[in-house]
Amino acid sequence: MQKYIAPAVGYSPDHRSESAAVLKARVREFARRCAAFRGADTRRAAIQLLTTAIPFLAIVTVMFATLDHAYWLTLLLALPAAGLAVRFFIIQHDCGHGCFFPSRPINDTLGRATSLLTVAPYGLWRRVHAKHHAGSGNLERRGFGDIKTLTVAEYLALTKFSRARYRIYRHPAFLFLIGVPLFFMILQRIPWGHGLPARDAWRSVVGLDIALVVVYGAMASAVGLKPVLMIGLPICMIASAIGGWLFYIQHQFEDTHWQHEEKWDFQTAAIYGSTYYVLPRVLQWFTGNIGLHHIHHLNSMIPNYRLQDCLKACPELENVNRLTIRESFGCVRLALWDEARGKLVTFREAVAAENR
Repeated sequence: MQKYIAPAVGYSPDHRSESAAVLKARVREFARRCAAFRGADTRRAAIQLLTTAIPFLAIVTVMFATLDHAYWLTLLLALPAAGLAVRFFIIQHDCGHGCFFPSRPINDTLGRATSLLTVAPYGLWRRVHAKHHAGSGNLERRGFGDIKTLTVAEYLALTKFSRARYRIYRHPAFLFLIGVPLFFMILQRIPWGHGLPARDAWRSVVGLDIALVVVYGAMASAVGLKPVLMIGLPICMIASAIGGWLFYIQHQFEDTHWQHEEKWDFQTAAIYGSTYYVLPRVLQWFTGNIGLHHIHHLNSMIPNYRLQDCLKACPELENVNRLTIRESFGCVRLALWDEARGKLVTFREAVAAENR
């Protein structure tokens, strides 16, 4: 494996020049070594749950105490509370994969309980996210749990109106300030349009909606609707924006990996189609190590609290799709998959290719 250098956004050792046999052999070896870290650890799971729940409850208590006389402090405290809400979502996410606790019933119970904080329907997310993992990087299986991405050819074949609509959709201001909060807060309350059988969608989505009304309705009856909204909405809005950014940057980078069905390989797409998002230790803690996304996609049965251990045991993976926070900001310009060049490109690059 080549030594990592970081002159370009999303740089990773070039695997495209290697033969399919060599590439698959390397990826299979990564998968073999990472498999040693699959499986839940009850003690570590319990500690993570406690170190998330206790500070979250403490911060929310202080937020209620400061609400009437120092709302600026309430809003300031919404930042760490939102970070802990993201951490709760990672726990829910691992429960959906069946790897947070050893017991499937306990995972499902905890996953549904945490959905009251994340407002993400547990059953719906578990099913849609499984489809995302099963087809990530496959051009014929787009549309599940990821950001809509067109190829250059598909974009150039659109009408002017459709091009404009896609440009708006991919604009970061729309994606992160409107689209993500709209999806988490509103669209997930509606049981249609999720690509699941109606019975499953209704049971998961409407079931959570009813639970949210009961739980937060009881809180509103106890302390008033206004305080609940003034505390709950900022936390949800900030957490959804953070979560949306993480979902985006995990696969939307220049040297990501997409293939058509006949050439697509699950493990190759997992490693080379997902980032290793290098975060400061405190942010890595709040985000439950989800920045080690290439390892997570390679083996989704590795719980978040063992991902760092896996990376230490496979140090070569530190050089694959390594992306710093500073580098990641450049990824928002990328919007189209160029099949000829094998990378994500900007709208300007796509239009320039059309005019040549």
